[in-house]
Amino acid sequence: MKKHNFSAGPCILPKDVLLKASEAIMDLEGSGLSLIEISHRSKDFVAIMERARTLALTLLGLEDQGYKALFLQGGASMQFLMVAYNLLEKKAGYLNTGTWSDKAIKEAKLFGEVVEVGSSKDENFNYIPKGYTVPHGLDYLHLTSNNTIFGTQIKKFPKTDAPLVCDMSSDIFSRVLDFSKFDLIYAGAQKNMGPAGTTLVVVKEDLLGKVSRKIPSMLSYQIHIEKESMFNTPPVFAVYTSMLTMDWLEQLGGIPAIAEINEKKAQLLYSEIDLNPVFQGYANQDDRSVMNATFNLTEPKLRDTFDEMLREAGINGLNGHRSVGGYRASMYNALSLESVGVLVDVMSEMERKG
Repeated sequence: MKKHNFSAGPCILPKDVLLKASEAIMDLEGSGLSLIEISHRSKDFVAIMERARTLALTLLGLEDQGYKALFLQGGASMQFLMVAYNLLEKKAGYLNTGTWSDKAIKEAKLFGEVVEVGSSKDENFNYIPKGYTVPHGLDYLHLTSNNTIFGTQIKKFPKTDAPLVCDMSSDIFSRVLDFSKFDLIYAGAQKNMGPAGTTLVVVKEDLLGKVSRKIPSMLSYQIHIEKESMFNTPPVFAVYTSMLTMDWLEQLGGIPAIAEINEKKAQLLYSEIDLNPVFQGYANQDDRSVMNATFNLTEPKLRDTFDEMLREAGINGLNGHRSVGGYRASMYNALSLESVGVLVDVMSEMERKG
């Protein structure tokens, strides 16, 4: 039976990507050697790293605009620390929209003053704050574009005189934005780009070198730029598979093409949630994520029946996060419209049974 993978992360990947990645484990492009046993300094892998960095900038429309793309380790959680280490001199602003921005705030407070410009904690992060004021003179303003746990997504980014930093871990490459408005973007690969193990950082180079503190080599963006993401041994498989995924996306037509598909998937599922009396959405309707739809049963007693129907349909990874409960359908780039249709059919059948 075909499986329909709605897991929030590690994410679903295109079948072609999985096939090519598995082949490279045995033999990298006819070299007679495995991807994971060649030197990361070899010309074969250096070409892979260069291709991955170039593709990231090309897809985001940031080539030749002073940005550098890096593939680092430590996940987005390491970036909570690195952003502040490299950029926070006096005071930074953070918009608190969920668990991950909450963690980023905690790390930033180790390095300087943090202003929480807005928060949706009062409603368990089921909406995106609006109408907040961003103080002048900040070293940067930090946002989390999409919140996997709560199913919310920023639709309109604030205007500010501060450099804009954004955690795009769960919606990178999924929708059309003017990415030049951001001075630093980071994204753990395992949400919408590749396997766990690497993190994409895209940074405007003139943003760096302005803090007075000494930065350890491993945590310095400038050193990683100088070493072209090769300061230490990179996670070769994660970088290679992310490169394949970005290549797949480019061949599909880039971000505009996938954004159109993603909107269709989200509209199909949210329409069912809103029209079906058995289900109720969690996130504020104006702030709903295109990537992660969160919803609950209106009658908890129906859970066992619904869960069994999901299993019979081959639907995987739909359980909601423990802090929200209910269900979460993660509709990342590689998830097909067909899979969303299967879920909607099960939900419709649940209404008839209920």
